[in-house]
Amino acid sequence: MNLKRRHMKRIYQALLTTAAIATSAAAMAEPGDNAICYNCPPEWADWGTQLRLIEQETGIHVPQDNKNSGQSLAQLVAEAGSPVADVVYYGVTFGIQAMAEGVVTPYQPEHWEEIPEGLKDPEGNWFAIHSGTLGFMVNVDALDGAPVPTSWEDLLKPEYRGMVGYLDPASAFVGYVGAVAVNLAMGGDLNDFTPAINYFNELADNAPIVPKQTSYARVLSGEIPILLDYDFNAYRARHNDGANVEFVIPQEGSVVVPYVMSLVKDGPNPDNGQQVLDFVLSDQGQAVWADAYLRPVRESAISAKAREVFLPDSDYARAATVDYSAMAAAQRSFSERYLSEVR
Repeated sequence: MNLKRRHMKRIYQALLTTAAIATSAAAMAEPGDNAICYNCPPEWADWGTQLRLIEQETGIHVPQDNKNSGQSLAQLVAEAGSPVADVVYYGVTFGIQAMAEGVVTPYQPEHWEEIPEGLKDPEGNWFAIHSGTLGFMVNVDALDGAPVPTSWEDLLKPEYRGMVGYLDPASAFVGYVGAVAVNLAMGGDLNDFTPAINYFNELADNAPIVPKQTSYARVLSGEIPILLDYDFNAYRARHNDGANVEFVIPQEGSVVVPYVMSLVKDGPNPDNGQQVLDFVLSDQGQAVWADAYLRPVRESAISAKAREVFLPDSDYARAATVDYSAMAAAQRSFSERYLSEVR
C-alpha cells in the first residue's frame, strides 16, 4: 500500500469513528416509499422543511441524517460493496472526492441546463443545489459586553477567549471552508496552508470550541457565542428564530462555496433517489433554499423577502470564489497537517 493510500485510509478510518453508523429503521422499510440521504440534518439549511416537502409532494420518505460531509464520504467508501444510501449531500470538495473514489454515479436531474458550468460535473457525478458565504455567526447577547468582531485578527483577542467555535476542519466541510478562508485572508494559497495552520495554533491559545457536527442550536443558546459558519444560518437565526444574531464577513476576506448532491452508485432505491434529486432542483425545492436565505443554484428562485435580509453587496465583495477542484485536491494534505500540527 503506497503512502498516499495509507494516509487516505487513516483519514477515512478516523472519520468513521465519529460517523453515525446506525441507519434509520426507515431504511429497512419497503423500498418503494423510501430514499436514504446521507448528511440531511434538519437544523442545517432547513433540510427539515425540504424533507417534509419531498414526502408531501412525491410520497418518498427521506429520514433525517446528522452526518457531516466527511463522515458521509467515509461511510460511502466503507459501504461501497453494499451501499445503504441513495443520495448524498456535501460540500463541493467532498463531491469531487466521491467521484474520484467511484462511490457515486452520473445523473443529470431536471433543470440540469440551468446549473452554471463550474457548478456541476459535466457527466452529473455531482452538481450544486445552493451556495453560502462563510463568515462569523455572532450571538450578540452572549458576548458579555465585548464588541462584535469584524476581522480574523479580532478572534485572537483575549476578550473572546472561550467564545469562538469552528467545526473540525479535518472532518466537516464548513470547517475546511473556514480553513481555506482564513488561509487566503492571511496570505496563503491552496498550495500552502501554513498561514491557516499558524492561525489555528494562535486561536488554540484562546480556548476555541471545536465540535464535529452542526452547532446552530449551540449558538442560539449562547454556548458558542461566535461560530465560523455561513450567512444563511445567521440570517435564519435572526429572521426566523428571533435571535439577536449578526453575520459578519471579516475585513480581511472570506470565500463563497457551493453545496452539491450526488446519486450513490448502486444505491438500493435509484429511482427514488433520482426523484429526490429532481425535486431539490425544482421550483418548489429551490424555493425552500431561497427562503432559508441560501443562494439557490437557480437564481430565479431567490425571493424578494430573502434578498432584503442579505448584507450589502459591498460586504459580499470581500468574499471570493476559488478553484474548487484545487480546493478538493488540497483537502487531504491539509487535514493531515491540521491533525498533526494544530494543538
